Amino acid sequence: MKKATFDWDEAKNKENQSKHGVFFTVAQQAFLDPHRVIAEDITHSTEENRYHCIGHVNEGVLTVRFTYRGNVIRIYGTGYWRKGKKIYEEQNKIY
Repeated sequence: MKKATFDWDEAKNKENQSKHGVFFTVAQQAFLDPHRVIAEDITHSTEENRYHCIGHVNEGVLTVRFTYRGNVIRIYGTGYWRKGKKIYEEQNKIY
């Protein structure tokens, strides 16, 4: 199995950390959750297909907004958002 490669804009990473308290290096961990949920981001898929990876990281459920660029996962936002947690719990039957 090939290891995933990640990429991001460093200015966006710093902005995300300031706004949502999460660095993109931490966001990568959501992809390691065997129960993660990958959902298409229909709202923001205008110029390229975008997705959400929702996975358990540390003590919470993290939502990572990303796209694929070739064989690279490009992260453009992440946070511990209620909507992602709800989707994760519904998909994994956690109540």
